Amino acid sequence: MKSNLLFFLAQAGNANPPSNWDQAIGVAVLLATAILSYFLMQAIIVPLIRRWVAESRNKIDDMLLDPQLLHRTCLLAPFIVIYLLVSGTDYVPEALTGYLPAVFRSDDLGNTWWAPLERINEALIVLLVTLVASAAINAFNSVYQTFEIARQRPLKGYLQIVKLLAFAFGAVIIIAILTGQSVGYFVTGLGAMTAVLLLVFKDTILALVASIQLTQNDMVRVGDWIEIPGAGVDGDVIDVALHTVKVQNWDKTIATVPTAQLIQKSFRNWRGMSESGGRRIKRSLSIDMSTIRFLEEAEIERFSLFSPLKQYMESKLDELDSHNKENDPGPDVTWDPRRLTNIGTLRAYIIQYLRDNTRLHQEGMTLLVRQLQPGSQGLPIEIYCFANDTAWANYEDIQADIFDHLLSKLPEFGLKVFQEPSSSDFQSLAGARE
Repeated sequence: MKSNLLFFLAQAGNANPPSNWDQAIGVAVLLATAILSYFLMQAIIVPLIRRWVAESRNKIDDMLLDPQLLHRTCLLAPFIVIYLLVSGTDYVPEALTGYLPAVFRSDDLGNTWWAPLERINEALIVLLVTLVASAAINAFNSVYQTFEIARQRPLKGYLQIVKLLAFAFGAVIIIAILTGQSVGYFVTGLGAMTAVLLLVFKDTILALVASIQLTQNDMVRVGDWIEIPGAGVDGDVIDVALHTVKVQNWDKTIATVPTAQLIQKSFRNWRGMSESGGRRIKRSLSIDMSTIRFLEEAEIERFSLFSPLKQYMESKLDELDSHNKENDPGPDVTWDPRRLTNIGTLRAYIIQYLRDNTRLHQEGMTLLVRQLQPGSQGLPIEIYCFANDTAWANYEDIQADIFDHLLSKLPEFGLKVFQEPSSSDFQSLAGARE
């Protein structure tokens, strides 16, 4: 075999067509060189890239360490070697210029079986280049997401558009290579199919416009808590892509929302609450109206000595005493002087209790206690304030502590919470009748 190979090399510049044996040797040498280039990439080039990236302080070049990108780049090497040795004779050393071309592109073989294989090789190169570009875009997005700005300006939707265009142009070039037509021929044909393309890619175009609006208006970021009423979506955004936004609900299910829907319909973003550092508490105590009454003298004396109410009682008693003296019609006329009520005193106590609570915002955010419209469920006393911890578990703990205390405090004011009659109430009534 060695003598045949030397004879073949000696005849490299000969215009005569090579023999079948020479052709087989040429194919073997070509395939061996191509396969060797893959292993050289894996054994030499890849370690050098990893060492260079490890020594670099720039985070962007970390994308070069992506396994998919490295694998696809290594796969590209054999096909490029075949192209350079067979199709691209300008890149081959002068000693080999008559070698492989004489084997694969002779007058006898060039138009029979090698020409189609040459086109397939070029098409595979274009396909792998497109796949490498796609992997590079994915790797860049993975590195970009490690930066803080990625939460405010996600690029995934835009990068998916770039990938879509890359695959579209790659497909056009591959078809042009396989059919032997020019790329311009197919590009011109695409112009005539614009209306069809707009119909086919309608959803993609709508998603692109929606993605741009979401990004430019900073409507949704990864990590935001969003809620879409009626759609069963209530949780954290975990991915913002071109066509969809993925939300992990609080029950750990994953909801996929079309990007365009976030533009067309209203949704609630709780980011403002998280950034403000205050989470609203808005809950009511329904007071049984049959327990509302004026305070008795003993209760007034007791509350006047109660530290949270002492200042309120002093100022309120002075106000009522002054008002009653000014409006007293005399001993001969019956009238109704102003008096303290247990419900009003309760409201004063709640306000003071909230102001003394260090787990609530005392400045810059609303803190009030108000009465709502009385109804069949009693008189609602609404507490409206903001906890200074937005974490869900901590927020619920703060809210529960407040209402635990107030519910336990109601009997001291002679008040009860309204609740619907239960089975035990009816049993008590039945027992009383017996």
